[in-house]
Amino acid sequence: VELLHARGTAVYLVSGGFRLMINPVADMLDISHDRVFANTILFDEAGNFTGFDASEPTSADGGKPKVIGALKEQHGYDPVIMVGDGATDLQARPPADAFVGFGGIAVREVVKEGADWFVEDFEEVLKLVR
Repeated sequence: VELLHARGTAVYLVSGGFRLMINPVADMLDISHDRVFANTILFDEAGNFTGFDASEPTSADGGKPKVIGALKEQHGYDPVIMVGDGATDLQARPPADAFVGFGGIAVREVVKEGADWFVEDFEEVLKLVR
């Protein structure tokens, strides 16, 4: 991500996970929270879980393609490359122009078969970015 930032490439985190867990990762990667699309957990005044914000685009199936499509429309990004390890990441192509499947933690066959490029080690990606 540091190399992408240095090249002036816009980097976003688009996750079906929760902001409480994703924002610290964004901080480590120097990705502004306004470039994080994830789900918000809702709590009441006593701190009890009450649900999640259903207005977040990633709170429903098909949310990642909606986010990518909106980013392309709003900012004119071309091309957009999606990197992910799951089937919902793969759903984002199209509108993403290409999908890099990551199998470094677990190889999911649907991701491997559907990816434009499949890697199990990010060193493979770094060679191209450099």
